Amino acid sequence: MATTTKIQPRALVRASGGPRYAVALAVDALGTGLLRPFLLLYGLTVLRLGAPATGIAMTLGAVVGLACLPAVGRWLDRGTRSTVVAASMLVRVLGVVVLLAAPAGHVWLFGTAAFFLGIGNQAWPAAHAALVATVAHGRERDAALAAGRALRNAGMGAGALLATACLAGGTTAMQALAAVTGLAYLSAAALAWSVHLHAHPAAMSATGRAEGPAPRMRALLAANVVYVFCLNITEIALPLVLVTQLDASPVWSAAIFVANTVLVVTLQVPVTVLMSRFPRRTVLALAGVVLTASYLGFLAATSLGHGWGAPAVAAVSVFCTIGEIIYAGSATALVTALAPAPVLGRALARFQLSTGLGLAVSPAVITALAPHGSAALWGSLAAATLLSASAVATEKDQGAAQRLVPPGTCRIVSSAIPAGDDLE
Repeated sequence: MATTTKIQPRALVRASGGPRYAVALAVDALGTGLLRPFLLLYGLTVLRLGAPATGIAMTLGAVVGLACLPAVGRWLDRGTRSTVVAASMLVRVLGVVVLLAAPAGHVWLFGTAAFFLGIGNQAWPAAHAALVATVAHGRERDAALAAGRALRNAGMGAGALLATACLAGGTTAMQALAAVTGLAYLSAAALAWSVHLHAHPAAMSATGRAEGPAPRMRALLAANVVYVFCLNITEIALPLVLVTQLDASPVWSAAIFVANTVLVVTLQVPVTVLMSRFPRRTVLALAGVVLTASYLGFLAATSLGHGWGAPAVAAVSVFCTIGEIIYAGSATALVTALAPAPVLGRALARFQLSTGLGLAVSPAVITALAPHGSAALWGSLAAATLLSASAVATEKDQGAAQRLVPPGTCRIVSSAIPAGDDLE
């Protein structure tokens, strides 16, 4: 069916929570970029911890932080929106305070800081998605979620660049960056809380969804654990392959990371809008196919050896980023479309649990497979991702309730969408 897409920036901002909330997201992302990529370095240089102890503390903090998600889901299902977002930011302020107060050599305080930061990092995506789902509906919601991801990547990229420029100042500069991060989180929390968005039970019932239990989405959640590996390809898998297997300069890894960030910032919304002409589940399955093809492309690229291997890997990474963009633009949107409004928070929390689990185990899996050769790494990822895409495509939406959206109500995407296609 012929579909015309159009992005209206003002409508996009409104659908994303409004200008004040957009500023809160930007400030939060900027602060996150200042510290999050360099938290390991903070433990090594400022607190003088050993590398194994620092890494274990960070991993445990992220994994234990997942335990907060069931409570976050129930809190969201009470109708709370902006308060949960603000709380996810405030708990990270506490983490920064503990980090700054930790004396050298105290790994447990560093682990406590990582725990509070992990809680905030795990709770924020579900809370943000629930807030956007309350403000926007249908394909407008999808574009708003995509815009939030693009804005967050832009803010984190800017923060990381600023932090990189300041790292020459040594430990004092690292502590100053952490302090600025805490202030950024505090400011963002105040802005987010001031939005005062709450989904009242009556309004939630009036959305047109039938009430019922949260959808199980077993295949989707299991597949998401594998899909989310793509988020660590440019940060972990490619640097490891380029340095250890292709003996390439670290410049290649940096260039690929920058290109990935730029592509996500510039293409996340347009690609999501473009894909709105297709069912969300079909788009998510397509993302798996694209990612599978890119993993096979990496396998072929690494076989070229030292001469052409690095440029070929860089070229394939663009294709992998497109798969990542398609995945990110459809996965959360599909969950928000499947879940009845009264249990949206629990559905998003379960989805974030699968995301957090995938992000937690992917570094260990990637680093365990890489020493066994390119075929073991990329072949395994390709097979697992293709199997996941197949599971997503064939899963039935049991008990999913459709939202009734009158034609022409989408302000961001002007498209010919058949009746009932909001769920897809």
